[in-house]
Amino acid sequence: MSGTISVLLHQFNAVVGDIEGNAAEIINGIEEARRRGARILLAPELCLTGYPPEDLLFRPILGSMITDACSKIADAAGSQLTVFFGAPTEGNKNSVENLPDDTSVNSRALYNSCLILNGGIWEPEYHKQALPNYQVFDEKRYFLPGREARVVNIDGLKIALLVCEDIWVSSIFWQAVQAGADVIFIINASPFSEGKSEERLALLKSRVIESGTALIYVNLVGGQDDLVFDGGSICLDYDGSVIGQAPFFEPFSLLVSIGKKRIFANYLAFVPDKNEMLYQALVTSLRDYLKKTGFEKIILGLSGGIDSAVTLAIAASVVSPENIHAVMMPYSYTAGISVEDAQKQANNLGVKFSIMPINPVVDCFFEVLSSDFDGIKVDITEENLQSRTRGVLLMALSNKFGSLVLTTGNKSEMAVGYSTLYGDMAGGFSVLKDLWKTRVYELARHINSRQSYEIIPSRVLYRPPTAELSENQLDSDSLPPYGILDKVLAMYIEKDMCPKEISEEGFEIDVVLKICKLVDGSEYKRRQSAIGTRVTGRGFGRDRRYPIANRWTSS
Repeated sequence: MSGTISVLLHQFNAVVGDIEGNAAEIINGIEEARRRGARILLAPELCLTGYPPEDLLFRPILGSMITDACSKIADAAGSQLTVFFGAPTEGNKNSVENLPDDTSVNSRALYNSCLILNGGIWEPEYHKQALPNYQVFDEKRYFLPGREARVVNIDGLKIALLVCEDIWVSSIFWQAVQAGADVIFIINASPFSEGKSEERLALLKSRVIESGTALIYVNLVGGQDDLVFDGGSICLDYDGSVIGQAPFFEPFSLLVSIGKKRIFANYLAFVPDKNEMLYQALVTSLRDYLKKTGFEKIILGLSGGIDSAVTLAIAASVVSPENIHAVMMPYSYTAGISVEDAQKQANNLGVKFSIMPINPVVDCFFEVLSSDFDGIKVDITEENLQSRTRGVLLMALSNKFGSLVLTTGNKSEMAVGYSTLYGDMAGGFSVLKDLWKTRVYELARHINSRQSYEIIPSRVLYRPPTAELSENQLDSDSLPPYGILDKVLAMYIEKDMCPKEISEEGFEIDVVLKICKLVDGSEYKRRQSAIGTRVTGRGFGRDRRYPIANRWTSS
């Protein structure tokens, strides 16, 4: 290779199913590459369909839609550019050796591929070899595994291609290196979870140091249902140093120049700390869920507690104040300071605020049920009626004004069932669904630190948490302190440790057994909960699939 070759890493927000719109975004990247003098455009994994396309891949019309989109991309690229981007491609099942019977329920053979448009000519694509089938991934349901390395020669530069999970598998990585690569391009749709960017960077550095081969990594950005993609596309020089870094959680085109044993880039983004990364992930997820589902307005119950306070703060970072309605719904057990703190936060953010006392509605329920409840002592049923009344009111306002109801529960509550079906669980999206309660407090402090004025009233941060469904009620009446609860839950849910193993970490076995029993008995609630942003390595949903009816005992 003589001279340098410029590559534009086009990190963008693909919309699942919008093949025409995603193709237009790739074409925007082509035009940007041409303006900036790039020879190559590199776009993310499955960016033509969006990720994950799930069972849309079974639609018979998919193939012709992709063909039409590729034709438009080729017309835009002309004969001077080389374009690499991700899309499903069709193959032949009968030609694949040792194919497992359950690899795909699809009658067609599909590959998760990196397409190669070189000087106006479509070259044989590279097929992803490592198909992840853990956590949120289900790629073996849809795709066949590739078998071979793919090296493309562009003006004397030998480029090996990998797709996302491939880089994590040592044998696949070395297959690419040994095929004669000067540099490796990796296209990705890698979902965010806390600590993932650090883990990813450590892996990439180790691969470069082991092989002496530079890496160019492009990632999707944006929210898709419960997943959020952080972008952060990156380039590592031949010695493992980071020489180019795209911003996190925003579309960006990073220009990289590859020379003989040296890479240059035009941008090195600041990497946020863990609290800012989490904040940006939640903001991005909610923003894109609204945009991609067509909602413009938000409504939520603002209780004066920490969870609804953080949820409102995130919402206010996504939409304008006039499109947010915060509703305080006090009952007999609601403290005056709860109303005051809710009012103060709503005022701080300039959102619409309403106070709707629920006593008349709850009393009406009690009157209707009085003959059936006569002679039976008061219990959690009466508490749940308060929560369900609030859910009914929020959903009525949602229906009338077309607003998305945000639920405000956190992962700790969802884990042990400290929530009410059709009550505080009623809604369309849960911002805090994958945040432990202790993490919610950390995030609240960070949100306040981002501004020169107080967003969340300080009293909310220090007041003991309470559901206020009975006289002088505190969460600690029913649950261990959150500092203990969250640690036990993380070991049981995210690490699959058994109660005995958890107790050996310094926790009382009776407390551990109680917590684990609550988790196991609450699966039916979680199945009916609103979708929410996944930010840990193992959230509720696709990550953790447990049967509702079962006789497993956690002992």
